[in-house]
Amino acid sequence: MCGRYALGIRASFVRHQLQEHDMPVADAPDDDDVRQTYNFAPGSHGLVYRADVPDHGAGRRHHDGEGNGQGDRDTGSPGLEDPKETRYKLQAMKWGLVPFWTKRNPDYGSVMKTINARDDSLANNGGMWNTMKQKKRCIVVAQGFYEWLKKNGGKEKIPHYTKRKDGQLMCFAGLWDCVQYEGSEEKHYTYTIITTDSNKQLSFLHDRMPVILENGSDQIRTWLDPNRSEWSKDLQSLLKPYIGELDCYPVDQAVGKVGNNSPSFIVPVASTENKKNIANFFGNAKKAAKGPEEKETINQEEIEAKEKGNKVEQEIDESRATVEQSSTEDNAPLPIPTSATSVPGSKRGHEEVSTQDDGSPKHKSCRIEEVKEPSMIEQKSTETPKRASGRKIRSATSNGTKGSPAKVGDGSQRITNFFNK
Repeated sequence: MCGRYALGIRASFVRHQLQEHDMPVADAPDDDDVRQTYNFAPGSHGLVYRADVPDHGAGRRHHDGEGNGQGDRDTGSPGLEDPKETRYKLQAMKWGLVPFWTKRNPDYGSVMKTINARDDSLANNGGMWNTMKQKKRCIVVAQGFYEWLKKNGGKEKIPHYTKRKDGQLMCFAGLWDCVQYEGSEEKHYTYTIITTDSNKQLSFLHDRMPVILENGSDQIRTWLDPNRSEWSKDLQSLLKPYIGELDCYPVDQAVGKVGNNSPSFIVPVASTENKKNIANFFGNAKKAAKGPEEKETINQEEIEAKEKGNKVEQEIDESRATVEQSSTEDNAPLPIPTSATSVPGSKRGHEEVSTQDDGSPKHKSCRIEEVKEPSMIEQKSTETPKRASGRKIRSATSNGTKGSPAKVGDGSQRITNFFNK
């Protein structure tokens, strides 16, 4: 967890909200550059808040080969001349981290392995996340996140939405990176969300949850501090279950299909006053607004949300199919390319990554299964992905997912190899 979240508000609105919590934003993307949806899936461009540092991250540039357990020799960081002048910005990035050493555009399955990073995998030296955790830390902004409760032995899954009780934005701890493929001048910015053990309130739902940092807190300032360009116990200690108050409740089954979008997805499924509940988020924001310009921005967002009402719409630019999956990280249905094919009746979990002797991870395949879409949704997909299998191993992004018996040659490659292709 987290495999799906809500970000149905504009980037300009997010900017105002962060600044209200003493999180300065010197630069932000245009509203059209960020996907605005109440059903945000991996592979989409979300909002990331970070220190405005070079593409190689804070501190000095590492040597070639970092991240493969071969480079990473930066033994010191000169920091910034004046920390008070640190700029912070909102940036549009794609969910599913692609490390900077990647030579070619990776296949879809490789990217899906890096939508989450486990907190315990960051505690060890080396490994895939080594450079990012030291120099490229960020905050992923959301309204809340979804998780699916498994019932009847896993035969039934009920989507639940979790948000802050005070209605404020959620700030997930994350890592980012920038990659430029061989023969291309274009830069690609991507991110991952860090997960930890669930707190007591959400333990009934799943045993993992995203790391949530308090808005405008010393936690966030420490996490984003560009002068901290080496991993430390102080940074690791921030990666813990959230202790604040949360609301968690069942929501519409239609949220399971990638591309479905409706403000009703973030209100209780049993609620008969959806418009009132949708307005709660904006009502809390208006109370905290300091000036007429901010109030006008909030009013426009609220009007747009109310106009959409309870209608479930299929997003025009989202053509991916959806597959069912369950793993130790989350139970969220996953998007797949429409060009993929599969063996019917197969099942997919998060791909697992085990640690090699040199500190870098290796890959394990999983199976996939076409999702049974809610009857209220007319659009159906007839395309499902390829089936693969592998041996059960320790994972940096998930741990303990059941798979089918291993085939010859499967499960032996490092995760970094997939990004070097």
